[in-house]
Amino acid sequence: MNIRVGILGYGNVGKGVEKAVLENKDMTLVAIFTRRDVSQIESNTKVVNIKNILDYKDKIDVLVICHGSAFDMPNDTPLYAKYFNVIDSFDTHSKIYEHFNNVDESSKSNNKVALISCGWDPGLFSINRLMSECIVPNGDTYTFWGPGVRQGHSDALRNIKGVKKAIQYTIPIEENVNKIRNGERIKLTPREKHLRECYVVVEDDSLKERIENEIKTMPNYFDEYNTIVNFITEEEFDKNHNKMPHGGFVIRVSDDEVIEYSLKLNSNPNFTGLILTSYIYAVYRLFNENNYGAKSVFDIPISYLTNKTKEKLLKEYL
Repeated sequence: MNIRVGILGYGNVGKGVEKAVLENKDMTLVAIFTRRDVSQIESNTKVVNIKNILDYKDKIDVLVICHGSAFDMPNDTPLYAKYFNVIDSFDTHSKIYEHFNNVDESSKSNNKVALISCGWDPGLFSINRLMSECIVPNGDTYTFWGPGVRQGHSDALRNIKGVKKAIQYTIPIEENVNKIRNGERIKLTPREKHLRECYVVVEDDSLKERIENEIKTMPNYFDEYNTIVNFITEEEFDKNHNKMPHGGFVIRVSDDEVIEYSLKLNSNPNFTGLILTSYIYAVYRLFNENNYGAKSVFDIPISYLTNKTKEKLLKEYL
């Protein structure tokens, strides 16, 4: 098996996918596609301007889309699913169903496979939530993110006009987390579950009031949360906000059980890159089975994420 892979977008997640693909002996990274000036990209992989991407439609088995969820993926994934088998990590939970249907129509009509919302949440945590509820049907499920950097939210900040650099940290409300872990079954609003803290560098100080208002009222990202906006210098940003840790936990609580899954990540984008790369195997297999259309992580057997034989899985993992 030799799966030919392309990467669309060379930000933090794109670099994470590049690193993961290069570590897989049965994958070949054909090219990275970017909207930026190709001469400004530092990589040992071939870098191609996005305007030439269709020249590679017969040279790539799976294209991993690493643009942002807020503004890019709703257009990019349906568009490129016409020409490639694709994977994205679309993470705007409230719009996943709409995104799925748009991508399904595009990919199915062109005999392609498109896996959407593949990451750790949505993605791995989605599987954890569903599995816990199947096992313990009479209970309540809670998902907490952080403390750490939320990539999609940071990308949304950077797309605000006048923002030069920005990062967003999601912080669980510890008091309520402890209540859940102690077996309390309580109703929590988004505001009672998480605090959002933003660090922003602006192009001009006169823009601060407008930018802060845009952040705090942004639908799907900040409007339902207590949000703190810190305006800082570029020097402070580069010194103190150059890493991307994250994590989170899913807790299922019933009268008799507490089930918890957790992640602690030194690099959110690198881990997301590992997940996306593992699902390349699945998309490749589904395509070769003529199983076209949009998919979610719920549609894919875990055995499709590996090149290990059934015999090996039964003997060594079951």
